[in-house]
Amino acid sequence: MSDANPKIDPQQPVIRQLDDAAINRIAAGEVVERPASAVKELVENALDAGASRIEIAYGNGGKSLIRVTDDGCGISGEDLPLALARHATSKIDGSDLLDIHTFGFRGEALPSLGAVGRLTITSRAGGHEARQIRVTGGQAGPVKPAALGRGTMVELRELFHATPARLKFMRSDRAEAQAIRDVVRRLAMAEPNVGFILRDVSSGGQGRVMLRTEPETGDMFTALSGRLRNILGREFAENALAIDAAREGLRLTGYAALPTYSRGAAVAQFLFVNGRPVKDKLLTGALRAAYFDFLSRDRHPAACLFLSCDPHLVDVNVHPAKSEVRFREPGVARGLIVSGLRHALAEAGHRASSTVSNATLGAMQPEPAGPARVYQMERQTYATNPGFAEVTAPSARFEAAPGEDAQQTDERLPLGAARAQVHENYIIAQTETGMVVVDQHAAHERLVYEKLKRQMEENGVAAQALLIPEIVELSIGDAARLLEVADDLARLGLAIEPFGGSAVAVRETPAILGQINAAAMITDILDELTDQGESLNLQACIEAVLSRIACHGSIRSGRRMLASEMNALLREMEATPHSGQCNHGRPTYVELKLKDIERLFGRT
Repeated sequence: MSDANPKIDPQQPVIRQLDDAAINRIAAGEVVERPASAVKELVENALDAGASRIEIAYGNGGKSLIRVTDDGCGISGEDLPLALARHATSKIDGSDLLDIHTFGFRGEALPSLGAVGRLTITSRAGGHEARQIRVTGGQAGPVKPAALGRGTMVELRELFHATPARLKFMRSDRAEAQAIRDVVRRLAMAEPNVGFILRDVSSGGQGRVMLRTEPETGDMFTALSGRLRNILGREFAENALAIDAAREGLRLTGYAALPTYSRGAAVAQFLFVNGRPVKDKLLTGALRAAYFDFLSRDRHPAACLFLSCDPHLVDVNVHPAKSEVRFREPGVARGLIVSGLRHALAEAGHRASSTVSNATLGAMQPEPAGPARVYQMERQTYATNPGFAEVTAPSARFEAAPGEDAQQTDERLPLGAARAQVHENYIIAQTETGMVVVDQHAAHERLVYEKLKRQMEENGVAAQALLIPEIVELSIGDAARLLEVADDLARLGLAIEPFGGSAVAVRETPAILGQINAAAMITDILDELTDQGESLNLQACIEAVLSRIACHGSIRSGRRMLASEMNALLREMEATPHSGQCNHGRPTYVELKLKDIERLFGRT
């Protein structure tokens, strides 16, 4: 006989009403997960108050102190006690919970923070004197006079002192401080017209400035570009493409980096919905799909994207932390991101990131310094140098190549005119402003791959019928999920249909893949559908085969090329989108500016 259920008291259970302090502590577990959550709520309140400058200070990773000061509209002394009441807010009137235009709207942040820490709010509204209120353990004190300019200062000390068990789950001060910086960076990207200062005051005094951004000016794209240059660095700004696309009431704006400016982890992906930073599987999956054909699986794109729409088309009230959203038409949102990014990448043509050139220049170091340098002006003239005649014999001179006028014309083109081939693999081309080094095999591989893809899009994916359909047994839920995308799979040459109960029958497979394990492919597709809401597995397999075909059908390393062949390759690269990177996201060429080369030789 099994043991009695330990959750059931032998006595009749009594239903009790929890007191406000317990309710607030429970709610705080949803809203305030860690110090960074508290910073997020307080900074969002400052932004909702119309602040133009916000200063954030933290101590010991936010565990001992969090202080947020802003120059917003402030709170009057009469409203301070109400601001600490649960579900009290000035941001909505409760009539339409979908018509949300502010960061906050639930009225939970301040009472939750007061329930788990020592909270002090000092504020001054226009036309009012400054007032202050303190909250300890969920109990608010009286409103008192204070000294403060217009705006609000919220100070939170000893976070989770009222719930010490939560402190055991905090990470190191360094990790919590990094989480705070990440939150502030995202909010700073969301509001480029607002200035931010982030300080670490763990050692006392004014502390160390960890982030400083001045308010940006100009139109939306100019302001955002300036803010991203400040936060993500000059290299991202130089290698990012402006995105502006719209579809069915949704608009996508922001910046996305070239494939050759990729990262080893998804640490440079910032997504916003109606200005709110979010972490949403639908959106990150769409971003991954947009770069799917340009990056290997171990590389990740970098982007800062803003999706805006009528608030009624998206539900932001999914979770208390408000980091998840739900679209009324998720397919439209996903399709906009994929098509908008792919269009921008196609318009970039053969462009590759400048970081490739910078890395090349960094690898080119002058010889170790020896005797003092002697420059040309300090030497004897060639005419008076007796050894000059010996090293300038006629046999050492180059004759003008046929078609030199045409080559000079080619120099004005983006990838210039071919001048030489070295190691039977690298084409050296001269441009008006410098030189280009092209990996002939990688470049031609991309060109062939793009041709094969165009042919597949025009003619479809050929399918081969199986003599005996392969029956795959699945769970009821998996079978239903797989059949929902049956039409998409059919366009890629994989034909499936119900086979009674929870089984499916695989009747056709993509001919280009040859003999495959259909059951294993179905399992992989289902894993992706469960994890990311979509599957790119079959498309990846097909495109991997096309990539291999392109590799074997392209110009091999070690083959000597004629000048006409090299120039034809350069012209085709200029005319083919995405030719700046190979099938795995690596660059196909490096461009070096003449001024940078001259600097290496001390000629500047």
